[in-house]
Amino acid sequence: MSGSYDDSVGVEVSSDSFWEVGNYKRTVKRIDDGHRLCNDLMNCIHERARIEKVYAQQLTEWAKRWKQLVEKGPQYGTVERAWCAFMSEAEKVSELHLEVKGSLMNEDFEKIKNWQKEAFHKQMMGGFKETKEAEDGFRKAQKPWAKKLKEVEAAKKAYHAACKEEKLAISRETNSKADPALNPEQLKKLQDKVERSKQDVLKTKEKYEKSLKELDNATPQYMENMEQVFEQCQQFEEKRLRFFREVLLEVQKHLDLSNVASYKNIYRELEQNIKTADAVEDLRWFRANQGPGMSMNWPQFEDDEWSADLNRTLSRREKKKASDGVTLTGINQTGDQVSQPNKHSSVSSYEKNQSYPTDWSDEESNNPFSSTDANGDTNPFDEDTSPAMEVRVRALYDYEGQEQDELSFKAGDELTKMENEDEQGWCKGRLDNGQVGLYPANYVEPIQ
Repeated sequence: MSGSYDDSVGVEVSSDSFWEVGNYKRTVKRIDDGHRLCNDLMNCIHERARIEKVYAQQLTEWAKRWKQLVEKGPQYGTVERAWCAFMSEAEKVSELHLEVKGSLMNEDFEKIKNWQKEAFHKQMMGGFKETKEAEDGFRKAQKPWAKKLKEVEAAKKAYHAACKEEKLAISRETNSKADPALNPEQLKKLQDKVERSKQDVLKTKEKYEKSLKELDNATPQYMENMEQVFEQCQQFEEKRLRFFREVLLEVQKHLDLSNVASYKNIYRELEQNIKTADAVEDLRWFRANQGPGMSMNWPQFEDDEWSADLNRTLSRREKKKASDGVTLTGINQTGDQVSQPNKHSSVSSYEKNQSYPTDWSDEESNNPFSSTDANGDTNPFDEDTSPAMEVRVRALYDYEGQEQDELSFKAGDELTKMENEDEQGWCKGRLDNGQVGLYPANYVEPIQ
């Protein structure tokens, strides 16, 4: 590794040793690295917290989706409850992972952030106060020794140059002795040159040895001063290392759910729910509710109370006398009407025979079920029935006729009311295609 000291330009660094001039900069750089490592650790924890949050959300979504699928699916009984226990487990684990996310961000992340702020102090001109103090300390400790080292390097260079010059002078003198053309005066000059070169070698060697001795004498103090500054940097770094170890242990505790009592209880409860699944119990339930164990109204002999002719001609009004009203279900409303939920969106014959709480007050003369024959021989669709004034009406809901003499229509369809409603709440009407039949009076409204 090569480098140079600011006050000793030209001093060559011959090794990677800490004691070489300028090599203390690695120790100074470690302070800046400590600040960056705090940022790295915070980013690491922040990403893990985000993963915990996403995982918790995915668990919740998964549990919600599969809970609906299982509940609406064909699985039943104790095995269904055991299956759904997995979704309950996911919801509880999701809550725990959200707690982990909160601990990572609110405790660990904030702790590192506060420690970093207290340990590193930014300067107005950039950098950190701690870095500058270390830099100045090392520079001050190394400056005297580096100055002497520079002198040693200069003395060594001069000595080596003198040695080289001496060898050249001796070589020229030797060669001149074999040259007969060289006069004595020239030979004398070469000999004098050799003598001066030897004297220069002695002087430079003495100076070199002296400067080297001075450097050796200054080395112990140099090492002591450098050790003091280095130890201060070590103490600062030790605080960071110990703090990181402390934080990492806290992060480990927050991530390790195996030591959380509620986490253990989740899986203990899950195991218990799974073990309560009983195939025999489920089979017994299915037999009783969906199989041979269900009750059955088996056909029995019934007396013929009415003749077939009377049944064929019996008017609708007499059929309805046994009931007090009509119960309407399956109304699909639009606008601000209140909806009554029913999967079939229709009124069954059984439901029409149930009581309806509303009192209907139309006169019997307007009742399509009225009959002029006590025996029920008159059909409500006979031409001689007294018609009311025809009125155009619009359907409020869908209605599916349950019997042959009933109309079917959709919400929004228009039809003609031929007779006012009877006491059971039924009207006679005609569709635009000419079909005539009965329909519930409160399923329509007059067209304004």
